[in-house]
This record gives sequence, structure tokens and C-alpha cells, in this order.
Amino acid sequence: MRADEFDPELAAVVDEIEALGLPEWHALSVGAARRVEDEVFSGDPEPAVADVRDLAFDGPHGEVPVRVYRPEAAIDAAGSRGDDGDDAAGARTLVHFHGGGWTLGTLDSIDGPCRELATRAGAVVVSVDYRLAPEHPFPVAVDEAAAAVEWVAANASAFGGDPDRLGVSGTSAGATLALAACLHRRELGDGAVDVAGQFLLYPIAGDDFETDSYRENADGPLLTRADMRWFYDRYLRSPVDAHNPFAVPLRARDLGGLPPATVVTAGFDPLRDDGAALAERFDGEGTPVEHRHYPAMAHGFCSLSDRVAVAEEALSAVASDVEARL
Repeated sequence: MRADEFDPELAAVVDEIEALGLPEWHALSVGAARRVEDEVFSGDPEPAVADVRDLAFDGPHGEVPVRVYRPEAAIDAAGSRGDDGDDAAGARTLVHFHGGGWTLGTLDSIDGPCRELATRAGAVVVSVDYRLAPEHPFPVAVDEAAAAVEWVAANASAFGGDPDRLGVSGTSAGATLALAACLHRRELGDGAVDVAGQFLLYPIAGDDFETDSYRENADGPLLTRADMRWFYDRYLRSPVDAHNPFAVPLRARDLGGLPPATVVTAGFDPLRDDGAALAERFDGEGTPVEHRHYPAMAHGFCSLSDRVAVAEEALSAVASDVEARL
């Protein structure tokens, strides 16, 4: 790792995590990895949000839990429904998918970033607890991601959200699911749901483990090349799935005609080059894109905005993009 270029505030956080004495994800059982991920990344419920509610909808594979974060403006808009005169304008609405290599992650582990997006962007954020691999391999999570977008669009006004200002977002594997939901709408949807923006934080976009960023950051920090192989081995049913763009977006023949995108990448992330390639393809194939690259950061850094100044800057930039597009 190029220690002289690594952000010192982030390095201090990494040192604290490594001091916990935890093996890398691929060295653990799925159950143990899930417990560790939830313990390490689930924190206090901060910042405060006007209203947070746990709900669920009937998805294609059964009940899908969601957590709805509502800023004050959304509560005012929801309360105005049915009154005489014009309704209050609904708030922008964001469907969010957590990371964890399609194998780990809970509503609690992504609670902080969802609260941050809701308060910073003045958005209703609906966090989706999709089914995880290996019990539920590809394409179950994609099916549920697409269904979640449809359900939120149909029910946004009940939350005080505006279905005409709807976006999708996600971190890591969740960013891949957000993009897959947009591809699903383009290829298989009826056009009833209009997604106005996609906000993809360090997405898993390819499966070439020999890119420069995979070689440079094979040992992390926070995510390793071996971890990514382990995640893919649990998510994909067979090598055939690796050729499906809903699983590996860089396999798509065309990435044009999709909602305007923000792609966030980090210099010390094995996924850096895949995210950059995704942004380049968006730009070249007709999807408007803002590529926000942070060379001194590592995978998952936006979840550390309370401790790392560059992470705070990055999360604010994403929130500004949400405000501008939705």
C-alpha cells in the first residue's frame, strides 16, 4: 500500500479496525462474517431524522423489509394529502441498497449513511433489506431491487415523497443492485417508473481480478481481492452468471440511455478501476455521469464521514448531486 499517499485520518480508523483482530471476510464463515459486519458497522442512530419507520412489502420471493427515513419536509407533505387546495410538494425520494458483497449487510449496518443522505439531501430514503447469498444467489437480489423501486414509486406519496423525483443509490454491491434496477427498467420494464438519477458509491462493476487497482490493493485495506473472489463465489450460481450484465454491469453491450449517474471511486480500493471504467462507458455511451474520485481513500470510506474529513466532503458532494438531479 502506498502509505505516503494514504489519508492519515482514514489510516487511523483502519488501524483501529485492524486492532480488533478480525480475519478478512473470506477467512470467515458466512454466519460469522455477517455477525462481525453488523457489530463493526452498526453504530448509534445519528444524525437525527424526523421520522424512521420499519415496513415491508411483498416481493417476488417473499416479504422484503425496508426502513423509511423521512425528513421534516416529507412529513409536512404527507400530512397535507387530502386537504383542500394544492398538496405540499413531495420530497425527493431515494431507494438505497446496502453493500456487503451480496452476502453481508443489514438495515442497521447502513443506518448511518441513510440518515446522512436523508438529512443532507432533504430526501425520503428507503433502505432495502434484500435477500442475501449464498442462500439466495443471483438473480434474487436483482429481482428484489427492481421490485423495491416499483413499490417505492407506487407508495412515495404516502411517505411524503415525490414519485417524479425518484432516484436509486447504493454502496459497493448495493451500487451494483441500484444500477441493475435501472438496467432492469430499461430492458424489461413498462416505463411506468421513471428513475431520475443513480448514485453509485464504489460499485462492483466487473469481475477481472487483474486490473491495476486489484493488483495494487490486493491486500486492502478494508476490502481485498480474495474477499471479492469469495463474494462472487457465493453470489453467482455458476460461471455463466458472470456473463449477465445484471450481475456484472461491465458485461452490458450498451450502458447508454440510463438515468444520470454519480460514480464515486477511491484510490486504495480494489474496485477503483472498475468504477472508473463504468463512468467512462456511461460517458461514451450516452448516460450523463459525474465521476467523483478520491485518490487517498479506501473502499467504504463514505461511511466514515464523522471521522474522516475527505469522507465528509464526498458525502456532501453526493448529497448535492441528489439535490440537483431529483
